[in-house]
Amino acid sequence: MDNMNAIGGYFQLELPKGKIYHEGAIALNTGRNALEYILRVRKYEKIHIPYFTCDVLLEPIQKLGIDFVFYNIDELLEPNFEYDSIRANEGFLYTNYFGLKDEFIAKLAVKCNNLIIDNAQSFYSKPLPNIDTFYSPRKFFGLPDGAYLFCDEKLLTNLNQDFSYGRFEHLLRRTDVSAEDGYSYFIENDKSLSNQTIKKMSNLTQALLKAIDYRETANIRKENYAFLHNQLKEFNLLKLNFDGSGVPMVYPFWNRNKELRQHLINNKVYTATYWPNVKEWVESNSLEYRLTDEVIYFPIDQRYGKKEMELIGKMVLDV
Repeated sequence: MDNMNAIGGYFQLELPKGKIYHEGAIALNTGRNALEYILRVRKYEKIHIPYFTCDVLLEPIQKLGIDFVFYNIDELLEPNFEYDSIRANEGFLYTNYFGLKDEFIAKLAVKCNNLIIDNAQSFYSKPLPNIDTFYSPRKFFGLPDGAYLFCDEKLLTNLNQDFSYGRFEHLLRRTDVSAEDGYSYFIENDKSLSNQTIKKMSNLTQALLKAIDYRETANIRKENYAFLHNQLKEFNLLKLNFDGSGVPMVYPFWNRNKELRQHLINNKVYTATYWPNVKEWVESNSLEYRLTDEVIYFPIDQRYGKKEMELIGKMVLDV
């Protein structure tokens, strides 16, 4: 009887009980731990990673003492790399940048051995057969943690369950007060996810993921992206193809107007920077440095519609 859920008493949080999007995935606590899981089961001794990526990916690599080598990308955000050089004991990680590289990944999977796809920025992309793939759904939805992993090799360790109830203050403060009020708590929550052991996704995060209307959120994101692209494509130096089949995370806008980012902040339009650490890894004249320094990422997510997209477009064109 000890494991039985309580009957009666006070009410818990009430959420719609839908279905998860990634049926059959291994549900874990963080994206970086999903990568650690892959590295452990594949026993890679070396991994190739892009310069243009988040430094948290180094956490599991360094934890396991695995050698890593950076590679460069081109203006289509695709690797400058000789794939034939990848050895049997080496992995190759590619980031599905902003949910816009599905078509390229399908081609890459044919010619690249030991491929690992980082879909942290592409929640809706389906995994390809026999390709290790991981996701970080909190990049797309209001979640405190969580990750999905597709890998056909299982870790021979019993994983403990994670608990998320202590990671909600930034989400609650943004809902109850303001984005500004919750921001410092958002930063603290990010820090709290560092150096976690691999655990199963918490029951609370799983419940939240079952409450999302995935079709509606996908449609909103695609419509917002298309609206902004129609307004701004002639001013955008980043020429990425979006055919409408995927679901973007943001609208990346590469324009060398140095005043634009501050103008947006002054008008309470907050845009993420991907990724400040890159400037420490590369030369200042490199493509990766310029992408980090100059590309602005407009929010297009399910919280917003045509009114907000028109506002963003007007701000860009007015500066």
